[in-house]
Amino acid sequence: MAKLLTGREAASALTAALHRRTDALTERGVTPKLAILRCGENESDSAYLRSAQQRAARCGVVVEVTSLPETVTRAALLSAIDGVNRDASVHGCLLLRPLPAHLRDAEDAICNRLLPEKDVDGMTDVSAAGVYLGRSAGFAPCTAEAVTVLLDHYGIDCTGKRAVVIGRSPVVGRPAAMLLLERNATVTVCHTRTRALSAVTCEADIIVSAAGAAGCLTAAHVRPGQTIIDVSANWDAAKNTIVGDADFDAAASIVDAITPVPGGVGAVTSAVLMRHVVQAAERTLEGGNL
Repeated sequence: MAKLLTGREAASALTAALHRRTDALTERGVTPKLAILRCGENESDSAYLRSAQQRAARCGVVVEVTSLPETVTRAALLSAIDGVNRDASVHGCLLLRPLPAHLRDAEDAICNRLLPEKDVDGMTDVSAAGVYLGRSAGFAPCTAEAVTVLLDHYGIDCTGKRAVVIGRSPVVGRPAAMLLLERNATVTVCHTRTRALSAVTCEADIIVSAAGAAGCLTAAHVRPGQTIIDVSANWDAAKNTIVGDADFDAAASIVDAITPVPGGVGAVTSAVLMRHVVQAAERTLEGGNL
C-alpha cells in the first residue's frame, strides 16, 4: 500500500512556521492582513472562506471580508479593488472566483486591477510572468504551489526526476509545471488531447493530476515507484463524496506514495495563501513591493 501524503501534516508544519513569522512581524508593528472580495453567495466560496479564516487565525493573519452582491457591476468591483490597493494595512487580496457570469468577459481586466504585490493567489499577469520566468514578482497560484509544498514536506526531491502534469489550466497545471521545472524536474504537460496518456504517465517518477475528471488515472496509468499528487476535487454522485482524478484504491496498491482526496492538496492550499500574505507583509519592511 502506498504511503499517504496527507495535507494536514504539511499544512500544520507550515502553519507553525508562519505563526513564528507573524509574531516577529507583530514585534515590528506589522500585522499581516488579507482582504477577501466575494461576489454573491456561492456555496463553494463559503467553504473556502471558512477554511481560509480558520487557517488565518492559526497563523496570526487578520482577515477582512467584503461581500458584494451577485449583481455587482464591473465599476463597483473595480472600486472595491482600488480600495484594497490604497489600504496600506492590507498586504494581500483574494478575489474569490469564478466571478458572476455577467463579469466573466471582463475577468482579465478585473484581476489585473489588483496591485501585483497584493496578488497572493497569482491572478495578475505580473504574477504569472514571475512564475514562468522563475522570478519573485507577485506570487504563484496557491493550489499550484501547494503541490511543491507537499513534495518538499515529504522530502521528495524533484531533481532529475521525470514529472508528468495532467492539465494545462493557468491556475494549476501550467504553473505547477513551471514550479517543478524550478526544482530541476524534467516536465511533460498532458491534457485531454494527449494520445496514449498511459504510455506517458508510466514513464513518470512524479504524476501531478489536475484534469478534473474522476477516475481518469487508473491502474493502467501507473507503475511501482511513482508518487502521485492528485490535485482535483470531483463530485462523485454515485458515492456521494468528493474524489480525485485517480482511482485511489487501484493506484494506491501500485505506486509508492499518493495524496488522498479529500485531505491532500486542498488542505495545504489555504496554508500557502497565508504564507503569501506573510511574505507580502515582510516585503513591505524590506522596502520592496515585488
